[in-house]
Amino acid sequence: MAINYIALIQSMLSPGIMISACGLLLLGMNNKYSLIVNRIRTLTAEMRTLESGHTSGDRMDCIHRQLPLLNKRMKLVENAVWLYTVGIALFILAIFSIGINQMSEGGLAIQFSFLFFVLGLLVVLIGIFFAAREVRLGYRIVQLEINYAVECSRKER
Repeated sequence: MAINYIALIQSMLSPGIMISACGLLLLGMNNKYSLIVNRIRTLTAEMRTLESGHTSGDRMDCIHRQLPLLNKRMKLVENAVWLYTVGIALFILAIFSIGINQMSEGGLAIQFSFLFFVLGLLVVLIGIFFAAREVRLGYRIVQLEINYAVECSRKER
């Protein structure tokens, strides 16, 4: 049983490339997660300041409308992160099963390789849908902030 190690390495590269791609997606989602958490902290700090100063309720209303949406946005990011992580695990399993197939020259392992790879792609695709929903929700949250700023500028005139 002669093993062609170059062919083995080449066949293991495709899932490896997908792992790198998912790593980049995870990095972007983790950055979004941090930004959302920081925005929530900023808004709650502003809310505490407004409560102690007994100021206009318009800003408080805007904050109260944003916080649940930010929480929902955070959940969407969390779902995308979990799905990308599961995708990476499936691609790793694909790599292992490709290696096992090459070492044992069995046909069953290659079927598992294909299954793991396709499932990994499917899971990452679902994660992308969550990421797209998160972007859409982020736009809605920014619209709330813009509407508040426009209302404030009208009142100042």
